Amino acid sequence: MKYETVVVGALETNCYLVYCDESREGIVIDPGAEPHKIFAAIAEIGIKPVLILNTHGHIDHVGANKDIKDHYDIPLYIHEDDAVMLQNGLQSEIAILLNAHPSPEPDGYVVEAQELNFGNSQLTVISTPGHSPGGISLRGEGCLFSGDTLFYGGVGRSDLPGGSWDVLVDSIRSRIFVLPDDTVVLPGHGPATTVGQEKDINPYVR
Repeated sequence: MKYETVVVGALETNCYLVYCDESREGIVIDPGAEPHKIFAAIAEIGIKPVLILNTHGHIDHVGANKDIKDHYDIPLYIHEDDAVMLQNGLQSEIAILLNAHPSPEPDGYVVEAQELNFGNSQLTVISTPGHSPGGISLRGEGCLFSGDTLFYGGVGRSDLPGGSWDVLVDSIRSRIFVLPDDTVVLPGHGPATTVGQEKDINPYVR
């Protein structure tokens, strides 16, 4: 399994292209904006996208769902508890800033421990609510795509609708910090980190 990071939009969301190096099949995680930038990266790497996956429903992570889905004719998955956000987010000023389009309805809902296969690789769904009710992280080979749950030296906001500080902290401690310390954490914004590093330095979840 390999991945490429494409930073998109005014909020600098990390859109991840995760793919099997043998089959070139891949998953597009959190296409938040600038679809043509994502198209170009996919073409340059030579990936065949098979699925769009949202770690949560906030507009800066779903704003280009429609563009990607229309272009590649592939299904869209999200956790059921965040599905309503696919439409509600368009009421925000951020949607205008990101030039977001109305997201299609999801083709399926991910659930805890579900395995998503692409070529000879797979990602496993880990439920990590708190930033949003249906927030998820995705565990791959030695890495974790953490959405907006855990960042380098920080954590996701919990003051948005549906968020909960206590739930967020519990998700990090009980679902992420139990992973091996050398697990690379790939967040929804900002640089990568590791589980071990966050245990040592993160002031929010010590």
